[in-house]
Amino acid sequence: MMRKFWFLIPALFLLAAGISFAEGPELARTPPMGWNSWNHFRLNINDAVIRAQAKAMVDSGMKAAGYEYVVIDGGWEGYHDAKGVFHSNNKFPDMKGLCDYIHSLGLKVGIHDSPGPVTCSGREASYGHEQQDAETFARWGIDFVKYDWCSGSKVYKPDQMKAAYDKFHQAMVSTGRPILYSLCQYGMQNVWEWGASVGGNMWRTTADIQDDYFHMAYIGFEQNGLEKYAGPGHWNDPDMLEIGNGQLKPVEERMQMSLWSLLAAPLFAGNDLTNMTPETLDILSNREVIAVDQDREGIQGHRVWQRGPMEIWMKPLADGRKAVGMFNREKRPMTMTLKLKDIGVTGSAKLRDLWAHKDLGSFTGSYTTRVPGHGVVLLRVEP
Repeated sequence: MMRKFWFLIPALFLLAAGISFAEGPELARTPPMGWNSWNHFRLNINDAVIRAQAKAMVDSGMKAAGYEYVVIDGGWEGYHDAKGVFHSNNKFPDMKGLCDYIHSLGLKVGIHDSPGPVTCSGREASYGHEQQDAETFARWGIDFVKYDWCSGSKVYKPDQMKAAYDKFHQAMVSTGRPILYSLCQYGMQNVWEWGASVGGNMWRTTADIQDDYFHMAYIGFEQNGLEKYAGPGHWNDPDMLEIGNGQLKPVEERMQMSLWSLLAAPLFAGNDLTNMTPETLDILSNREVIAVDQDREGIQGHRVWQRGPMEIWMKPLADGRKAVGMFNREKRPMTMTLKLKDIGVTGSAKLRDLWAHKDLGSFTGSYTTRVPGHGVVLLRVEP
């Protein structure tokens, strides 16, 4: 009987953490989607760069595909004045004006900060100014805060991490502005077990991703087992997409997009949106794949079969269908077989290839196909 209702575990976890559905969650009902400046630009950002990326998100069709947040990562920070008010640096002369512009495009704005005295790049952060900074962010019109541990360990003991994150959550709540809270502390102290209880809408489960296949694959495939902690309003975050940054081959980019979608992970592009190839845009904006990630049931997928470098992952969907990823982590193509019983399907099922946008027909018992090296075949299975 319990197996039949396993999908209720995320709800039970929220109740155990003291979060009631009467309160929400109003934010992040599905995994958040957007763009973050760090992967491509690092600290080389300014007002003009962010405006251009926001406009490109709209003009390219990515907004229409579901991308919503424009996140200004490290590089905006200035100083706290004598009254304790946080100011952006001279590359961002009018942060409220920038937020107003992004909002005028129908998008939302995110920002990077830290509970420590300085950010990861040594710039001022919010330690000792939490309440004032939350109020400043709300006044600017910020909709998303990525709160990065960075120098937190210089002022907090390990057992104070949870309280430090809760402190800023309470400060944001007191402003009255709905602000999505992204916890970035690299999975330390099993954050997935307590992130929701301090207001987290998403939390990093890993160290920083890098623009190479092995880092991407290691991070993504290590998410198995965390699925019970994810659900509407609170998501495991294996870090941003590296699609379009130059080091992943297109077949590997489709692997990341497929795996992140099966994981119900936040989808944050990290490339230059003003300079995308048609193939990059096609991968990032594939609506059939995005629909897997954004499924309203909010169930994180998990591994159902593995043999050597071959893995099959499954994500139940709200309409009773299932999304299935057949992954080949070997460099050369491999023939793989999906046994329908491994995903809980008896009898026959209709299959659709979500990258080829093609119905494959009806199959009984199993489906065999050739999967490219470092690649994936992503299916939607209808029993």
